[in-house]
Amino acid sequence: MKFRAIAGAVALALSLAACGTSQSATSTAAEGADAVLKVGASPVPHAEILNYVKQNLAPAAGLKLEVVEFTDYVQPNVQLDEGQLTANFFQHKPYLDDFNSSKGTELSFVAPVHLEPLGLYSKKITALSALASGTTVAVPNDATNLGRALKLLADNGLVTLKDGAGTAATERDVVENPKNLQFKPLEAAQLPRSLDDVDAAVINGNYAIEAGLKPATQALALEKTEGNPYVNGLVVQAGHEKDANIVTLGKLLQDPKVKDFIKQKYAGSVIAAE
Repeated sequence: MKFRAIAGAVALALSLAACGTSQSATSTAAEGADAVLKVGASPVPHAEILNYVKQNLAPAAGLKLEVVEFTDYVQPNVQLDEGQLTANFFQHKPYLDDFNSSKGTELSFVAPVHLEPLGLYSKKITALSALASGTTVAVPNDATNLGRALKLLADNGLVTLKDGAGTAATERDVVENPKNLQFKPLEAAQLPRSLDDVDAAVINGNYAIEAGLKPATQALALEKTEGNPYVNGLVVQAGHEKDANIVTLGKLLQDPKVKDFIKQKYAGSVIAAE
């Protein structure tokens, strides 16, 4: 009797375990099928591009997107690292590499989407040649975009940088400054508003567009696209690069229809990655 009771108990336990395993697998599969991808993005153009995908391409691909907008370059990475976001879309790889290095995060760049050319703007002059000696130029204060801004000035003959300064260049790497430009580092999001207070400002493409500026026609100097490392793309936590939904979203963001949307909406102010 005792043996039968024990055998029956074991059989019941195994049955329940099997049932539980089956229910768990079904639940996981259902969660995968119904999962909402929560993607952090800058309002322009990133959230606009994501919303185009959400409305026009995601349903047929079986994706559900929730687009969360951020107006800074820090919180989208912080919240992705903490698991509050599935992915984000606002940054280029040099910025991401610097963020990972300085913050100890492990975030991974998975799909290039577009380039927003950095530009030099002014409300006081209409030509680069009119930039006077002693001019105050506002620049981004984050490490990679500061180096990028200084390179733009160097490419246009306004300053000379130390050999090998690269994307990490700072004001200390300026070895020649014939116009005695005065640099005013500011948070990237504040740069468009600074145009009333400075002579000129080097502004990131997304913030320029958001402020109503037209990079293709209004910038005194504009970044070249050829060989440019500052393509913006989709970013996830390391280890999730090959998640099925992430792979699908990456492909949708690179879809020819998205490239056409970018070309028509931004008229050269945003350029789709090749």
